[in-house]
Amino acid sequence: MISSVRQPSLSLHGSNFLQPGRKLVARQSPVLPSLAAAKTLRGSVVSVSKPLHVSKAESFSLVKEKERSPITCNAYEADRSEPIIESAGARAEAARKVKIGIYFATWWALNVIFNIYNKKVLNAYPFPWLTSTLSLAAGSLIMLISWALRIAEAPKTDLDFWKSLFPVAVAHTIGHVAATVSMSKVAVSFTHIIKRGEPAFSVLVSRFILGETFPPAVYLSLIPIIGGCGLAALTELNFNMTGFMGAMISNLAFVFRNIFSKKGMKGKSVSGMNYYACLSMLSLLILTPFAVAVEGPQMWASGFRQALSQIGPQIIWWMAAQSVFYHLYNQVSYMSLDEISPLTFSIGNTMKRISVIVSSIIIFRTPVQPINALGAAIAILGTFLYSQAKQ
Repeated sequence: MISSVRQPSLSLHGSNFLQPGRKLVARQSPVLPSLAAAKTLRGSVVSVSKPLHVSKAESFSLVKEKERSPITCNAYEADRSEPIIESAGARAEAARKVKIGIYFATWWALNVIFNIYNKKVLNAYPFPWLTSTLSLAAGSLIMLISWALRIAEAPKTDLDFWKSLFPVAVAHTIGHVAATVSMSKVAVSFTHIIKRGEPAFSVLVSRFILGETFPPAVYLSLIPIIGGCGLAALTELNFNMTGFMGAMISNLAFVFRNIFSKKGMKGKSVSGMNYYACLSMLSLLILTPFAVAVEGPQMWASGFRQALSQIGPQIIWWMAAQSVFYHLYNQVSYMSLDEISPLTFSIGNTMKRISVIVSSIIIFRTPVQPINALGAAIAILGTFLYSQAKQ
């Protein structure tokens, strides 16, 4: 009946509980009564001067008392609550940094892949107007399917939204076609080096057209940008004026695109991904009639037959890849812009140019003179200094 007793000097017989008339006083424990009176029992009882402790009953009583004590529990939880919150916040911030890192890596990788396939297509099929149209058409089709299948939530737009988007789409169309024309005439690395001069156009347009002023550090940062681009252009082995002017026009057009985009999107609640999708669709509508007028279906068909005979069916994969990857890398870049500050985005864009320049030189084995590489490095450094001074 009793498993263990902590007082080895005491003895207790079951008969003491069975004998009637024995007066026992219940202890606080609900399991077993204890002896309350100190009496000497003949032949079988030792005088009990200390209370009898039964291990199982005692442990049960202690558990019950702990459960009834709110003071200890509340103090413990209060001490532990603050570290738990801090730990959750640290985990959330770490997850956000990992997410941004994935965005950046994906953005750079997709951009490199697009430039490689775009240059392959233009080398075998030199029709930049059609190539630009296919890029916008692929992106528009991808987003329409995503909205129809509810993979992505369709944006809620109105007429005012499309009116404000129209000048942005015009500038985007011009910049996109000009950059593609440039890549069809010169090396990919040269086009991207010249496009590093975009901050200079941004400052000049903002200063003389919009009347904005900038601190002296911004103007000083333009010196290495302009000097580096000029040095790279003068030392380019395969220099072409059409390619050079295409890159310059692209810079100017994208500056106006950014200006119109800031004004048009003010107060609009359209995500970066959907905003670029709408921009692609409107640009496609603008570009298609001009592409037909400049090049035309007859030139496209003749050029495609020639490319097919030289390259084979692989030319179809190249055209599809450059179109899809163009949309994907732009989409990821706009998604990144939703998560980071403009300064971080500018730094990421600078690093993207470096990855494209280096990878294109390696893949296409573009001959580069040391002085040409120095000019590219100076221009990239100037762009980085500009992004720091602008903020």
